[in-house]
Amino acid sequence: MDILLSSVLGELTSRSINFFTSKVSNRTLFDVKDRLHKVLLRAQVIIDEAMGRHITNQAMIIQLGMLRDAVHRGYYMLDTYIYQPNNEEEAKDQVMRQYSSSLSIVNSVKRLCLSCRGDRLALKELQEMVDNLSSMIVDANELVLFFTSYPRLYRQPYSMHLQLAYCMFGRQMEAQQVINFLLHQQPNSVEELDVMPIVGAGHVGKSTLVAHVCKDERVRAHFSGILYFYIQGFADDDLAAFKDECELKHRNLVSKSNLEGRLLIVIELIGDINEDSWSRLYSTSKEYAPKGSKIIVTSRFENIVKYGTAQTLTMKYLSHEAFWYFFKTLTFGSMDPKMHPRLTHMAMEIARMVRRSYIGANILACLLRDNFNVHFWCKILAFMRGYHRNHFSRFYEHPCDRLNQNRPALIMRLTTSSQEIVLGHRYQRFSEEEVPTMKIQDVMYGSVKVDGKFEVLWRSPIPPYYSYVHTCETPEIKARSAKRKRTI
Repeated sequence: MDILLSSVLGELTSRSINFFTSKVSNRTLFDVKDRLHKVLLRAQVIIDEAMGRHITNQAMIIQLGMLRDAVHRGYYMLDTYIYQPNNEEEAKDQVMRQYSSSLSIVNSVKRLCLSCRGDRLALKELQEMVDNLSSMIVDANELVLFFTSYPRLYRQPYSMHLQLAYCMFGRQMEAQQVINFLLHQQPNSVEELDVMPIVGAGHVGKSTLVAHVCKDERVRAHFSGILYFYIQGFADDDLAAFKDECELKHRNLVSKSNLEGRLLIVIELIGDINEDSWSRLYSTSKEYAPKGSKIIVTSRFENIVKYGTAQTLTMKYLSHEAFWYFFKTLTFGSMDPKMHPRLTHMAMEIARMVRRSYIGANILACLLRDNFNVHFWCKILAFMRGYHRNHFSRFYEHPCDRLNQNRPALIMRLTTSSQEIVLGHRYQRFSEEEVPTMKIQDVMYGSVKVDGKFEVLWRSPIPPYYSYVHTCETPEIKARSAKRKRTI
């Protein structure tokens, strides 16, 4: 009888407090969420209009970048509060199961008071975001008036998810900084070549940024030709090959062009480079590049900063909020996430586990979009939880962190979770080189059979369309070979 009375009183207390808090705060919280959504739409209109124009003013670009970052934070906050799992019924069942004494009433009140406190905190954070975005929109009113003075960019009428799938995301400010450097003309008396270093971690988007800049109509009209060089080391043979290619490409470009023959030289450094090697590289470039030519050099090593004549561009990974916006748009495609709150909540957790990896985002977004159902998404989420837990328990590191540093990592398979594969060294293959047909997503999430040593491929869907190949090996082969040696 005491257990029954305790349960009834606990349920009555829960309902009473729920009724009270819904009258006091829930309506207000809903109103603030709605206001934030409307403010985000207004801010998004400004950003979309700006991104569709050739804006060259650096101050305008910085202001637009701040507004864009605030929009990403706003969407992330809104999605976090909207797509929380609806566990009210589960919570009630848990109360009935776990609290079978008179203490259940007190604990139920505590739990609900904490919920009220969380609602007040959410209300405060959402209201601060609304006020911040509203202030930024007011400040941008004059900015919008200047948009009409800049020409429009030509764009195909694609949906947003297609634009993000095949175009660069979130790097408009960096791209405009590089374009401004390239289009700036030095006085005629200056004989030196301008050099702009671009540094950043592996797979942060350095090559992608340069490829999109080089496709810009203004850049292509300004230079008679663009020379690309991919340099892994810099021995004497490398310098001779670089010199011959510069001479050949320069001769061909000048013979086909009526322009001044300005060249843009893009050098992608894979390894480190010392001052002597750079001096020889720069001297060779200067010998064959006419006046007004420019050099862009990219590397993950920061010591190339001292070789630059222009301000260094340091690229960082996207913020968590911007990455979520990118991943959500890719994953849901033309679907409205609001119509699938449970899937959206799972997508947020998956995005956090990907750790802002472009490769992981593209692979998983495509996989989830092609299998748009709750059962499959739950299966993927459970698989990733187990995979990351297993990897961290053995290496004390996240697999994405090891892969970004080109160190071996362990991967598991969705279909046969007991089979483990060592994902080894990653290297780049060029378009003219042969690449494996087996893709990394086929190994992790497909049913392809693998054994022994093999290679897997991941090809970027956006320029410069790099192909990355991983060497792989199944640990079972090593174990079996070791057993054979002991038996001999």
